[in-house]
Amino acid sequence: MIAEILDKQQLSKGVFKMVLSGPKIAEKRKAGQFVVIRIHEQGERIPLTIADADPDKGTITIIFQMVGKTTRHLADLNVGDTILDLVGPLGKPTHVENFGTVACIGGGIGIAPLYPITQAMKAAGNHVISIIGARSKEVIILEDEMKAVSDEMVITTDDGSYGFKGFVSQALEEKYLLPGKKIDLAVAIGPVPMMRSVSEVTKKYNVHTVVSLNSIMVDATGMCGACRVSVGGKTQFVCVDGPEFDGHQVDFKGLMDRLCIYLGDEKQSIDHYCSCTRQVTG
Repeated sequence: MIAEILDKQQLSKGVFKMVLSGPKIAEKRKAGQFVVIRIHEQGERIPLTIADADPDKGTITIIFQMVGKTTRHLADLNVGDTILDLVGPLGKPTHVENFGTVACIGGGIGIAPLYPITQAMKAAGNHVISIIGARSKEVIILEDEMKAVSDEMVITTDDGSYGFKGFVSQALEEKYLLPGKKIDLAVAIGPVPMMRSVSEVTKKYNVHTVVSLNSIMVDATGMCGACRVSVGGKTQFVCVDGPEFDGHQVDFKGLMDRLCIYLGDEKQSIDHYCSCTRQVTG
C-alpha cells in the first residue's frame, strides 16, 4: 500500500522519526513487529520496526538512522511525500506477560524498537528497568518516552558526557546483576556487539535474554533466506521465526559476518546517490 508521510522530526544527528499513514497496520500491529518499505519502483526493500501506532488516527511511527542509500533517500523525503510500498505488520510479536522484573536494554538506534516493547511490558504489570545508551549525550533518543514507561531508568554514554560512563552491559551488571538482585527477563536491542555483550553478561547470571535481530532482508516472508541466522545450531529466518531470539543461543559472529557482506556495494550505492543528488540540487 502507498503511505503518506504525515510528520517528520529529526531526533539526533542522522536519526529521524516519521509518522506514516497505515490504518490497517496501525490496527493490527503488536510490540516487536516491523514493516518493510520500498520508496519507489526501483528501490530496495528494507525492514523498519514499528516504533509506535495510533489506531484511531490510522498512523504508524518509524524511527530510522541514515546508514545506506535507502535510509538517506528516506531522510530526504518530507511531509506530503509518499512511499510506494508499506507492508506489515511482519514478524512474530514480542511475548508479553507479567514476568516480574524486566530489564529493557537499548543501544543507539535500538532504543526505537525497544520502546514499544518496554511500553507493553509495563502495561502487563512488570517492574521495568530501562537501560539505554549511546556514544554521547547528543545522540540519546527517546529519553522522555522511555522514562514514562519505566519504573527505573539508567542512561549510559561511552564518553561519560551523560549518566553512567560505560556500556549498557556494564551498567546492567554493576547495578542490577550483582548478588541480591533479581531480574526475571532481559530484552536487549541495539548493535550486534552490544547485544552479544549483554547476552554474555546475563548468561553468567542465568537470566533469560531476548534479542531482536535486524539482519539483511529481502522478501520478509521466509522465501528468500537472506535473513537466515543460526540459533542454537539451527538455521532460523529473522523475518518469520523472529525478529526476537534467545540471546544465549544466537551465533553473533555469523550474524555480523552476514551483515558485512555487502558493505562495499552499499558504499558504492550511497556514493552514487549523493553524487546524483548534488547534480540535481546544484
